[in-house]
Amino acid sequence: MCLKQFNTTHSLLLHMKTVHEGRKDYECDNCEKKFGHKPSLLFLQNLFRHRKTVHEGRKDFACDDCDKTFALKQHLLDHQRTVHEGRKDYACDKCEKKFGQISYLLFHQRTVHEGRRDYECDNCEKKFGKRSHLLVHQRTVHEGRKDYVCDRCENKFGNKSDMLKHQRTVHEGRKDYSCGNCEKKFGRKADLFVHQKTVHEGRKDFACDKCEKKFVRKLDFLNHQSTVHEGRKGFTCDRCDKTFGHVSNLFRHRKTVHEGRKDFACDDCDKTFALKHHLLDHQRTVHEGRKDYVCGKCEKKFGRKADLFVHQKTVHEGRKDFACDNCEKKFGDKRYLRKHQKTVHEGQKDYACDMCENKFGNKSDMLKHQRTVHDSRKDYTCDKCKKKFALKLSLLFHQRTVHEGRKDFACDKCEKKFGHRSNLHGHQRTVHEGRKDYTCDKCEKKFGHKSNLLRHQKRIH
Repeated sequence: MCLKQFNTTHSLLLHMKTVHEGRKDYECDNCEKKFGHKPSLLFLQNLFRHRKTVHEGRKDFACDDCDKTFALKQHLLDHQRTVHEGRKDYACDKCEKKFGQISYLLFHQRTVHEGRRDYECDNCEKKFGKRSHLLVHQRTVHEGRKDYVCDRCENKFGNKSDMLKHQRTVHEGRKDYSCGNCEKKFGRKADLFVHQKTVHEGRKDFACDKCEKKFVRKLDFLNHQSTVHEGRKGFTCDRCDKTFGHVSNLFRHRKTVHEGRKDFACDDCDKTFALKHHLLDHQRTVHEGRKDYVCGKCEKKFGRKADLFVHQKTVHEGRKDFACDNCEKKFGDKRYLRKHQKTVHEGQKDYACDMCENKFGNKSDMLKHQRTVHDSRKDYTCDKCKKKFALKLSLLFHQRTVHEGRKDFACDKCEKKFGHRSNLHGHQRTVHEGRKDYTCDKCEKKFGHKSNLLRHQKRIH
């Protein structure tokens, strides 16, 4: 069944019974925990260790080099050897990776090189390489348990390590892992590894065989395949009908949508965010003014990597991959499709201006309206003339068309060129297709442009 070897027949039979048959015939009299060994010295040792660590919560072995304590002496010795001495004595013979404990090496060989996932969830089709990972999955996903509560906030966690990680990084602000190639620090070791692999080595080791997309982490690669290509969304919100391909997305949805929580506050302004990476993006782009992502085909810079990808895909490749199923309109970004569907086809305008009766489909448009209309603010000044603009987009359009004289959008049916893409689309729609999509609700007159309709209503009606 496996490659493990034993010195005695008794040990082999015990291994087969407890590991492969899953039998645990002996129960703790304080809880429901079961053990596979019959009453013997080994059984008594396991039972004593279980009572001491679980029911009494004892951690009798303290590290001399740091404040960490351990329930078992072996765990203390492992900690000292791997953390303080930095030893990794166990090397994989199939790759160059080294490990501090032999159990980690065996797990690595079994799951990475042999591709084994021996522990399958009986509630879903998910498989795991480690039994403890299966138990955490069953407890948190299918039973919905979050037994570990942070004593500094209301956050709950499915396992203790996640709670401790949360306290260390969020409440204590610790970033114990530094990159040896640059000065960047991280709160989690896994994030440091991802940073080194992607930024300094430029690696994306996991390629999808069904499309050209590549991934840094195997987990992201597997999630991509199951959700995008297999269409699996096995996690359903119990408060609405929305389904998700990954449990973390379900938890995030519940927290942000149904609970309305925004746990991450900016120290420099009053803005709060539902997700930590949104806060970090805000601080980096707004308060530090950084735009670290440069397009290789033009000189445009972006504050977020995702915005750079959208720019490259829509502007340079001309792709619009997201089509509305209610009309023929296509979008380069899924967010714009959702906004379009919500505001145009569902007629939702959830954000009302408290200074007038105007309503808006998204919050950014409402804030923009208040800033430009009610506050009369024009925060964007052209550095080549003294003209001021209320919107950054208007400033960029002005600079490109007036000072640079650019007309980058040419009609493929005539020779006319335009400085803005929307003007080209309006021209094609009204001139070449003869469409007049805007009808006055007070008379039957139709218009090709919304601005002409508004002008008509203001002057005539």
